[in-house]
Amino acid sequence: MDKKLKIVSLSSEVAPFSKVGGLANVAKSLPLALKKLGHNIIIITPLYKSISKKTFDLKKIIKDLKIEIDEETTKSVSFWEGRLEKKIPIYFIDHSQLFSDHLRIYGAKNENQRFYFFNVACLELIKELKISPAIIQCHDWQTGLVPQLLKTKYKEDRYLKKTATIFTIHNLTFQLGHNWWEVPARKKDYANTPLPLFKDPDLEHINFAKRAIKYADIINTVSETYAEEILNPAYGQDLHRMLDNRKNRLFGIINGIDYYDYNPATDPGLETNYDFNSLYLKTKNKLALQKKFHLPENSKFPILAMVSRLTEQKGFDLLFPIIDTLMGQDLQLIIWGEGDKSYEKNIEKCCKRYPKKFKANLELDTKHVTRVFAGADILLMPSRFEPCGLTQLESLRYGCIPVVHEVGGLSDTITDYNPQTRKGIGFIFKKYNPNEFLVAIIRAVVNYKHTKCWSALVKKAMQQSFSWEIPAKKYVKLFRKAIVNKLKEL
Repeated sequence: MDKKLKIVSLSSEVAPFSKVGGLANVAKSLPLALKKLGHNIIIITPLYKSISKKTFDLKKIIKDLKIEIDEETTKSVSFWEGRLEKKIPIYFIDHSQLFSDHLRIYGAKNENQRFYFFNVACLELIKELKISPAIIQCHDWQTGLVPQLLKTKYKEDRYLKKTATIFTIHNLTFQLGHNWWEVPARKKDYANTPLPLFKDPDLEHINFAKRAIKYADIINTVSETYAEEILNPAYGQDLHRMLDNRKNRLFGIINGIDYYDYNPATDPGLETNYDFNSLYLKTKNKLALQKKFHLPENSKFPILAMVSRLTEQKGFDLLFPIIDTLMGQDLQLIIWGEGDKSYEKNIEKCCKRYPKKFKANLELDTKHVTRVFAGADILLMPSRFEPCGLTQLESLRYGCIPVVHEVGGLSDTITDYNPQTRKGIGFIFKKYNPNEFLVAIIRAVVNYKHTKCWSALVKKAMQQSFSWEIPAKKYVKLFRKAIVNKLKEL
């Protein structure tokens, strides 16, 4: 089948227009890779207050269109059009109360209501554009009602009745606009009822991810291992039974990274550009990083870095019990990220206790994060679970060697280094506990002292290929599976 597909990609964030985490990178890079394969694709995302219409040259194409959410609610919406890297049309859903007056992308009390509106508005925009997409890719819970809407409200629509859906799970922890485990038992959504009215308070208890899993033509996660893990109670976030019932439609595709965005040879944010043939220049970035964080400027000390949201998932509970032991070694540690206030307080205490070895930047700063990869030697990524992870792929690109827990996408992308055979590109620990984590770190630090072997490891790591080319081709195959499944239902 060589036919080029008409694809619509829906996401609550798309870099560089809006970004909180890795979802924004995927929602940007995957469409570009699909476009490169010759497919026709558009992107739809909300218009937040932080998105500058002037900077991104956005044009309003439809003003105050009345759309029916349900039999009791009609809302006005405007649509703006821009371009992603001058290659792909990207459309923005503009509603002042629900999106355009919100500085923060997430965190509203009526989060489900906001994204229910977004789902309906996306489908109404497709109708206004008079296109009949073969497939709609729904990224994460914020777009999770689209599969149900297509099989109910829009099942006879001339533009959408043949459109298939794929629901892409980036992190199953997030299933609706609130913590799924805090929903009262009597309010729990079993996905077997019609959607509540838009103005019904019970809308805030609707589980978008659960309904997407039930109605989507294909479901996928962002790594092969995570697709297997979520069938089990330990990782399934209380959706493992439903996923197991549909496991014949569940697949995993590992994410890629954009090698133009993450390239130490051309990255304008670095002190000095370098590649795997000029690793001696990486040292200048290391000294610059030490200077920025007011650490002793010593190129012989390995710099360890954790670049992540400060959450329980990311393994910080493994780090704090071993801090004193780590700080007894000849090394430096930098934390880069923000999140849980209790973790932030612990990190601040560590910075005060070890001012010459432990530093942190507790602000979300994705723009300059590659400075850390370029200057650091070892990345710490002890996640309790990790659907895919992009940080370890980005760090490899800059020659920063990962220490990871053998789970999810980390297991799929990082192989354990063996100093005898010289095989492997990182350091892995299997059991999720502080001692196992510490042993993996010490292994990395010991190997770092063997300069020639470490340089060879770094050079090999930088030459790994985790581009979007292969994942994009795998997505096309999944899209075609979804289309076949849809046609069988018609």
